[in-house]
This record gives sequence, structure tokens and C-alpha cells, in this order.
Amino acid sequence: MQLTNRQIFQNNLALPSIVADPLEIVSADGIYLYTDSNERYTDLVSGVSVSNLGHSNPLIKEAVNQQVDKYMHLMVYGKYIQSPQVKLTKALTDILPESLNSVYLVNSGSEAVEGALKLAKRVTGRAEILAFNNAYHGSTHGAMSVLGCEEMKYAYRPLLPGITFCEFNNFDTVNKITTNTACIIMEPVQTEAGVILPDPEWINAIREKCTATGTILIFDEIQMGFGRSGDIFAFQKLNVTPDILCLAKAMGAGMPIGAFISSAENMKTLTNNPILGHITTFGGHPVCAAAAYKGLQILQDEQLHIHANEKGEQFVKALEKHDSVKEIRQIGLMIGVELHHNHDVPSLLKIFQKNKLIVDQFLFNTHSFRIAPPLIITSEQIEETVQTIIMSLDEQITR
Repeated sequence: MQLTNRQIFQNNLALPSIVADPLEIVSADGIYLYTDSNERYTDLVSGVSVSNLGHSNPLIKEAVNQQVDKYMHLMVYGKYIQSPQVKLTKALTDILPESLNSVYLVNSGSEAVEGALKLAKRVTGRAEILAFNNAYHGSTHGAMSVLGCEEMKYAYRPLLPGITFCEFNNFDTVNKITTNTACIIMEPVQTEAGVILPDPEWINAIREKCTATGTILIFDEIQMGFGRSGDIFAFQKLNVTPDILCLAKAMGAGMPIGAFISSAENMKTLTNNPILGHITTFGGHPVCAAAAYKGLQILQDEQLHIHANEKGEQFVKALEKHDSVKEIRQIGLMIGVELHHNHDVPSLLKIFQKNKLIVDQFLFNTHSFRIAPPLIITSEQIEETVQTIIMSLDEQITR
């Protein structure tokens, strides 16, 4: 007997969590996902901020196909000049400050964080790291070490030593940055904590203390980068420039790629004593780089980041007065909707799915759900979507 996709999925695919009745998606287009039974779902998660340009963008598919026809994997240790990598890094550095002029291409956000931590230790010669409670930076060993949730990592200890955890927006953090600190790693907007925005004075004080002590400031924009904040990068919106910038997710426009970016002076430390200070077999894969380059072009040409904030505000205005809603935190098209504590988010997510909405909760905020649709969502689609969200909230109240 031939097994179905669902049976193979449940029997043979290793998964990090158990889902009782997962949807089987067979196609996707724009903001919509389609199941094997031809049901249409509205995507309000964007593959956790990956599909900023929507699903099945024809220009991205064309860029991928054109590169596949030329060549796929060659070698990525700087042995060959590869046009997709060159075009992508030039396009990135053209829109970044001069201090962020050297791009190391990797495969994912976790790898970008791993590279950034190594680079900070290499440049400073120090080992002490500051990180934040309720921060998510990935699941590899180093990235997990700076993840701000003990429940997710206690089973894997011992992890990296010398890490101190701080509270986001707490000025005591500034005093913990010393000449012994290699780096402080942070999300400029804490996403998995429920979209927590930084106090402008606090984040500027962090920047100033890092500069004074020679500490490397690492910004993890793996979720917020490429237009979601209302600017191409959130640090531009906040007017605070990091020493190392970590990117991934939306960077590849649906293809797997990431990067950590710093100055050429800093990056050169990875080339000697020892050589090959950081290596990756598939980082900057030419097909992924071609998709990323085209995706950045589309983002800029269509000014999707410019319109993200007004689209986000449309969601906020429609939902903020609902009886179930305690607070809404929003930057661009990243929205955290916090419910009063007598409402259960997991049960609400089931109602959303029944009503054909794909919605997710945050890892470190159990009373909130996220709204982060593709940036291409239209005003009319938002209006239709918020009506379904309101219907779902009302349905939970009546249960």
C-alpha cells in the first residue's frame, strides 16, 4: 500500500513539535495558501517574516530559473567570482552605512548569529557577551547560548560560558557594558517577546557605551529586515547603527540565505591567524543570491517598505477597540495583539484556522498573537482580513 504524504509526514519527517492535524499546502500565491482540498487560507505569518514579497512572485521565479540555467553550486570560499553574490553584496552595501561595507553570506539566521559572535570575539579579543531575556536568535549551539529563555535550552547545557542576560529597555544594561565585553547582541525590535519596541534614549545609550568601551554592538534583524519595520532595515528607522548586522529570512525572497555584515577591517580578521576563520559550504549559494538580489530590487522599486507602516496602522485601527484586545504593539507590518488574560491564545489560533486564517503566537508572549502578512497585502485584503479576525475574536467570547 502506498503511503500518503500525510502518513509519511507523521511517520518519517523529524519535527520539533507535534501538530495534531496539519494542513497540507499544495500551492501558494500572493498572500494566500491553498490546501490539497482546494481551501484558501490567508497568510498572516509570512513563513515567520520570510515571504515579505508574497508567495510565487513571478520575478523571483524568473531570477531563480535564469540562474539555474547558468550554474548552481561552485565553491564559496572566495575561490571564484560569482555574479549573483557580487550583485547582491553591492546592492546591500549601497544602502548601508560605510561602516557596514563587507557582507559574509551564509545559509540562515542562526548561522549569521554564529558568525557575528565569532567575529566579535575575534575583533575584540574578549569573551564576555551580553544578551537579553525573551530574545530569540536561533537554535544552533552559540545562537541558543544567547537565547533569552531557559526553558528552551536547559536540556542542552553546558552552552557558551561568559554570557550575562539583561532586561530590554532597562538602563541598568548600559552599566554592564565594560572594557571586558566582547559584544552585546540584541534585536532592535524584540519580536518573539511580542513586538517590544526600544526606548530611543535607551538604545542610543547602548550605542554610546559600546563605542566608548570598544564593545561590538550586534543587531539581529533576521525577522525585521527587508521592509517589515517600515524602512528597509529597522536600525535605519531607529537611527542607531550597529557594528555587525545579522540578516536572513526575507533576505532570500523565499530562498534560504543569510548574512552577517560589518566593516571590511573587521571581516579581514577572519582571513588570518587562523585562515578560514569562518567557512560555509553553501553560504551565498548562487541561486539563493540571485533570488535575494531580485527581491531587494523589487522591495525598492515597489517601495513596499514605505507602505508597510500605513498598512500596519490599518490593522491597528480596526482591532484596537475590540473588547478582547488589551494592547497592540506595531512597527510597520509587524504587529503584536495582546489579549486580556482571560482569553486563551492557543484556542483562538484554532478558531483562526477554522476561519481560514494562518496566525501564529509568539514564543515568549503567551497572551499575544502576531500579524505579519506579506508586505504586498492590499488595503482591500486587509479590510477583508480584519473582518475575519473580529469574527474570530467574537466567536471566542461567545464560547
